[in-house]
Amino acid sequence: MEAMDLAVLRAAADWSAAGHRCWLATVVETYGSAPRPPGSMAVLRDDGRVVGSVSGGCVEDDLVDWLRRDAAGVERARAFVYGRDAEERARLRLPCGGHLRVWLEPAPRAEIDALLAAIGGGMLMRREIDLASGASGVAPSSAGDATALAGERFVQLLGPTRRLILVGASEVSRYLAPIARTMDYRVTVIDPREEYLDTWPHPDCELVREMPDDAIAARLPDAHTAVVALSHDPKLDDLALLEALKSAAFYVGAMGSLRTTEARRERLALFDLTPAEIARLRGPVGVDVGARTPPEIAVSVAADLVRVAREAETAARRGAPACTAAVAMPPRSGAAVPECGARDDARP
Repeated sequence: MEAMDLAVLRAAADWSAAGHRCWLATVVETYGSAPRPPGSMAVLRDDGRVVGSVSGGCVEDDLVDWLRRDAAGVERARAFVYGRDAEERARLRLPCGGHLRVWLEPAPRAEIDALLAAIGGGMLMRREIDLASGASGVAPSSAGDATALAGERFVQLLGPTRRLILVGASEVSRYLAPIARTMDYRVTVIDPREEYLDTWPHPDCELVREMPDDAIAARLPDAHTAVVALSHDPKLDDLALLEALKSAAFYVGAMGSLRTTEARRERLALFDLTPAEIARLRGPVGVDVGARTPPEIAVSVAADLVRVAREAETAARRGAPACTAAVAMPPRSGAAVPECGARDDARP
């Protein structure tokens, strides 16, 4: 769930509690190049204020104008389709060939309150809308749920849909964790070294002082989980990878140079991992943007998480398996991984 969508739900609850009439707009279907994916939301207030986005601005403006002219016409939910012809796409500045269907409804206060309470407790929730009747409801998500339209039934996942497990409370982890939180990952930091974990600065992360292999095995990484080893201690990182690579995690990476990564692959091959499992390791971790400092490396890892997660979503929508094999990244220039460089020849 994106931070913007959580802001939409909070705004809808606050505005409704203050006595305003509000409408919730949700993208339920897109075709071609659309500015926002299905599940994107905006809340519109009776005085024209808007929080969130279903298009980037123009569709929201059209909906606000429509409500000002005929707010009574949306006492019941209804669908709006935008981009049916070139003239409308040009007027709304939609991408060429794209259109979207937006579901507009009076803000369902009881559902929004239930969602905020559950999401605040860390639960992943689903909202289901029957576009034919307008009926809707919320419930805890089940395995296999995805934001998608099937016939006239739209399912929307809401809540912390992904987890990020960081192995090592290193400098890179300290920069990566808040970036991941803004991307609505639940962040867990595993580090048995008290001198590292005792000074962790971010209170909204789960801190685990166990050995990495035990901690990861107890948390059963699933297809919504990423594991990134950043401890700079090959003993800790390798223990974590031995469990993570056998799991369903959609992303498993470790920081280090190409030489460090190859040595790590050789060590992992001595254990009960298959060649396919070892091939899942993403290393050197991150997108090659020439990063040198811990903040820059954190940005590169966050960017790679976005890329891989979106590729998996696209593959799921098309019914094709996502590529899970890692692609070896070229070595970063200069001191891209300074803390790991000194450990190129280290062995657990």
